[in-house]
Amino acid sequence: MTDPGQDTGNQTHFGFRNVPEGDKARLVRGVFESVAGSYDLMNDLMSGGIHRLWKSAMIDWLAPRGAIRVLDVAGGTGDIAFRILDRAPQAEVLVADINAAMLDQGRDRFLDRGAIDQARLARLNWACMDAEKLALPDRSVDAYTIAFGIRNVTHIDAALREAHRVLKPGGRFLCLEFSTVHNPALAQAYDLYSFSILPKIGGLVAKDEDSYRYLVESIRRFPDQQTFAGMIRAAGFGNVQYRDLSFGIAALHSGWRI
Repeated sequence: MTDPGQDTGNQTHFGFRNVPEGDKARLVRGVFESVAGSYDLMNDLMSGGIHRLWKSAMIDWLAPRGAIRVLDVAGGTGDIAFRILDRAPQAEVLVADINAAMLDQGRDRFLDRGAIDQARLARLNWACMDAEKLALPDRSVDAYTIAFGIRNVTHIDAALREAHRVLKPGGRFLCLEFSTVHNPALAQAYDLYSFSILPKIGGLVAKDEDSYRYLVESIRRFPDQQTFAGMIRAAGFGNVQYRDLSFGIAALHSGWRI
């Protein structure tokens, strides 16, 4: 039996295309280098601003407090990191992203917010890292967050094992990702919007229709809620749960390192 969200042999998926496994990271990097400058605007246009509510729901479920140490993976633009620090000012957040252009966007946004006091700067760090090979010691963070990023890694199971490795016992894994709409009528309308309209918006706003077509296709290739929950359990996590957001357009998945 193969792992959901991953192809056998030396091929994997890049949207609806099959590509050599060794090429996927480069291709995904190219997508995000292309859209980095307009990424936040496009998220608002693509979701009608609802992604902000989803991210707030993620922080609500994480409930960070005190001097918690959080690793935010694929978090280049800083959206999740900023929310964590707003909720828990004594937290320490390491933003890890494989794409340097996205990290540059996050750093610029951080400075634009005026959050340049030395104490706050010391609690937020940025690192270029691969989710499948995190340059961190075992059992070194209290929480691992990833929002709209895990579907872009080549080997989802490897990224989940890395999350488990770097978490301390009792540590929390929390993932926000696009998921599966189960209502047939809503799913049909969602598909029409996703495949017919979103790439056109990407072409008009970001001048890159192909990258946004890939983003839509990558959502459809991602495992559904129950299947992904099973993958999290297989990586060693306990008390795995998920919550649908906006009828399953997105979902939050939670697990604990026991």
